[in-house]
Amino acid sequence: MVAHLLRLKLALLRNGLRRSPWQLAGMVLAALYALGVVATLVLILVALRSAPHEAAYTAVVLGGTAAFGGWGIVPVVAAATDLTLDPSRFTTFAVPMTQLLAGLALAGLLGVPGLATLLVALATVATWSTGIVPALAAVAGALLGVAGCIILAKVVTTATAGLAASRRFKDASGLAFLVPLVVLVPVLAVLAKEGQAPAFLPDLARVLSWTPLGAAWSVGGDASAGLGGAAALKLLIAAATVAGLTWWWKALLERALVTPPFAGSAKRGGGHPGLLGAVPAVPAAAVMARCLTYWVKDPRYSGSLAVIPLLPLVLYFQGVQTGDFDGLVILPPLVAFILAWSISADVSYDNTAFALHLATGVSGAADRLGRVLACLAFALPVVLAFGVGQAALNGSWTGLPGLLGLSVGILLTGLGLSSVVSARYTVAVPLPGDSPFKKPPGNVAQTLAVQLIGMALLGVLVLPEAVLFVAEVTTGNHVLGWANLAAGPLLGLALLAGGVRLGGRWLDARGPELLAQVAVNR
Repeated sequence: MVAHLLRLKLALLRNGLRRSPWQLAGMVLAALYALGVVATLVLILVALRSAPHEAAYTAVVLGGTAAFGGWGIVPVVAAATDLTLDPSRFTTFAVPMTQLLAGLALAGLLGVPGLATLLVALATVATWSTGIVPALAAVAGALLGVAGCIILAKVVTTATAGLAASRRFKDASGLAFLVPLVVLVPVLAVLAKEGQAPAFLPDLARVLSWTPLGAAWSVGGDASAGLGGAAALKLLIAAATVAGLTWWWKALLERALVTPPFAGSAKRGGGHPGLLGAVPAVPAAAVMARCLTYWVKDPRYSGSLAVIPLLPLVLYFQGVQTGDFDGLVILPPLVAFILAWSISADVSYDNTAFALHLATGVSGAADRLGRVLACLAFALPVVLAFGVGQAALNGSWTGLPGLLGLSVGILLTGLGLSSVVSARYTVAVPLPGDSPFKKPPGNVAQTLAVQLIGMALLGVLVLPEAVLFVAEVTTGNHVLGWANLAAGPLLGLALLAGGVRLGGRWLDARGPELLAQVAVNR
């Protein structure tokens, strides 16, 4: 039965790659990227053999602890992205629990993440190959560590199976884990610059080595240092961790097989129409209210919004490193570009719900204008606030008019261009209800071409504002900044009006074709 489950896993992976040549190409690229990362980590671990023992010990234990934690976090973030050998599918089969556990655990090892973790873990043997005993201890620790990672992932996925079916849980978990991942790198860079990292990391590694998180990864290092008793105790901790996780997984799996999670929703009565009841009864306002509801409740939209507040934090930490906060000047035009271009795939995100716009006879111009107004409702205040905020932090109020002119020009022009692009082209995007990190197979070449050409065209359209801004910075003539403050909104509004009209005409002419294209992925 274990061999049958492994063959089933391989068959599922093989059949998945046959769906699309682009999916196969993506898998190959992911494998090559993982191979490069693995090779780099293996070389680092081999080089640590000649490093001081404390440095090597700290790196191995902290790295192993991060891997262990990652295997517990990623299944929550990527909920529903990989349903191969989902335990709930075995509810009607009388598979012995022992064989089912072994088969699912080994199947979890098959794949790029599992094999990469195994290879890197075994490379720690080279780090501690100062003798036969340390090498054997490192092998035992590496195998227990990898087993703990795989089983921890199974525990998390089984425990959250019912929650993962909930839209709110998927939205909240994805955004909750996205924030620390974005902030972690600049924070660690600041700590390293201030010299705090060498002071506490070795102590942290020693503490973690006595916990289930890092015990397995410290066995080889303790044996290499001649601490046989500590190595033996930590080996027992690692083995007990694997045994405890296995028992926990078994209990969760037994319950899941008897009472599989229910993915349905409770019946609800009619409620308040929300934003749709607060806007005027005109088509453009109705489209605006519908799109604003998407921005709040759809994780594919709200996920992109969650990154916006993190951008100034990242740039701030970079300024702390250099002592210069002038880099914050890029924030307003960058956010304006991101938010403006975010509606370039609006019809693709609608998927089959786009039929509502066609069935109700909404004109193309009203559709385009409603989507633009929905984005402007929050994008314009955010761009203006970021511009004023960076000026207050840098004390450069004289350059604020030119920066705002450039940023507002990018925002309005980008919204106009996006109105045209989304009315003409569709791209492969996550389906409604799916994780924001999951994208269906599609025309990758067309998607890349549309994105790159569109961005280049936007750069050409905002060239007057960009030239005025560069001229102001190079000459120091702030009159040019005030001219830019007038030119940016005026040119942007003209291009926005043109984009809404042209996009509306294309939408009226190609509405059924667009619906047929987006309905392919469902």
